[in-house]
Amino acid sequence: MFNDFELTDDRPVYIQVKDYLKRLIGKGSLRPGQKLPSTRELGLLLSVSRNTVIAAYAELESDGFVYAVRGKGSYVAAVSAPPEAAAPPFEIDWLSRINGYARQAVELDRMKNGIRADKNVISFTSIAPDEKLFDLEQVKRAFLDRMAIEGNVLLNYGYAKGYKPLIDYLLTYMERKGVDLSGKDMLITSGFTEAFDIVLSALRRKEGGSVLCENPTHYTAIKNFKLNGYDITGIPMEQDGIHLSALERALSERTYDCAYLIPSYHNPTGIVTSPAKRMAVMQLMARHGVPVIEDGFNEELRYSGSHVSPLIATAGRGNGVIYLGSFSKVLFPGLRVGWVLADRRLVDSLESIKRSRSIHTSTLDQSLLYQYLQNGNFEKYLKKARSEYKRKYEWTKLCCETHLPYKRLSGDGGLHLFVEFEAHFDTTALLRACADQGVIFTPGDMFYTDGGGRHTMRLGFSRVSDEHIARGLAIIGRTARRMLE
Repeated sequence: MFNDFELTDDRPVYIQVKDYLKRLIGKGSLRPGQKLPSTRELGLLLSVSRNTVIAAYAELESDGFVYAVRGKGSYVAAVSAPPEAAAPPFEIDWLSRINGYARQAVELDRMKNGIRADKNVISFTSIAPDEKLFDLEQVKRAFLDRMAIEGNVLLNYGYAKGYKPLIDYLLTYMERKGVDLSGKDMLITSGFTEAFDIVLSALRRKEGGSVLCENPTHYTAIKNFKLNGYDITGIPMEQDGIHLSALERALSERTYDCAYLIPSYHNPTGIVTSPAKRMAVMQLMARHGVPVIEDGFNEELRYSGSHVSPLIATAGRGNGVIYLGSFSKVLFPGLRVGWVLADRRLVDSLESIKRSRSIHTSTLDQSLLYQYLQNGNFEKYLKKARSEYKRKYEWTKLCCETHLPYKRLSGDGGLHLFVEFEAHFDTTALLRACADQGVIFTPGDMFYTDGGGRHTMRLGFSRVSDEHIARGLAIIGRTARRMLE
């Protein structure tokens, strides 16, 4: 016994000794009432110091796994039955127990079922920010600043609605975007996806549920609409946003519970909807009484041109828009902080749903984000990020124009470009051929609501080096030309 103990570098040694002995006790290798070796003896057996064993024994005694007899030593406590008295293995066939919702979630999980990228692969699949741009020193300072002010409070339970200083900051932030806050309120969520899920779960559905959205659109939205049982009607995109005639025709043909729109740096096309088209869309939605869920995706990554107000600002004092915001594509997605800005009465209901599901979003994450913003770091970081992403955007666009035999290339900013080939082309087959050469991307069909888009693909460039952008797109271009020939 004691000859299979192995030290690692990831934890204090006394904790490793404690956990090792707990494992022996749990397996029944050390029986209740059995005397343990002396601290000196066990130290020699495990090649650790006597003080390490003393600390481990003290922890085990505190946890109730051993007890000490004065003058005699330490003994194993009666904490579990011997293995032969244990209950027989209890097996459940979980695949037969999961419901339709879980089965559909697995089927729709493209991340799980997609091509895996090792470290040597050039991957255009991510549209996350480049972690090399994160200013860690300012993040550390923000954390220490906030912990010094109210650390004890931050480590306790928080409020379902959110951390009030952050809410106040974000309300002012949205007001600066031109949003009329009259009658509106905000709920903090664990990122966009939770915000979207909570909103969908709160809306009453007519005749089984139906939604309008751009086609193509954000795959997470498609997935959640399907999981919530909604019938999806996708409206094609033009270079300046959603196709208005097709939208008006769809609205005249049936009723819809809501619409989901991404007006700025649309995912996946990268298109920014024009101000005139935004106004026309809001007039149509108001006329037909269809509430709009607006995804504020990538809104800050504007590389050229003037600021375009979000739909919720276009709506003025009206309450027909539910705005979902997040800094995940600009700042730190690991913090998982998003928000819902909407009618005060709706937010009141959303708050109760949030409380019933997850109690609250991490107060520590919220407070860290607040302090980082409050310290004035966001504007400095955004200036640096815009400059770098604009440079990468222009380089990727140039490489696409140089190498790819595309029919249409779209993307006005943000962290990705969208490529359309001839209608008969198959980018899934292109992906398989390119993966064999160490390059992967995201086929566009997953973003389409009607099974189309097999001739399209999304290229995320934010985390790819200039050299790899050029090399990867050259490989994609050569392979695509061979397939077209």
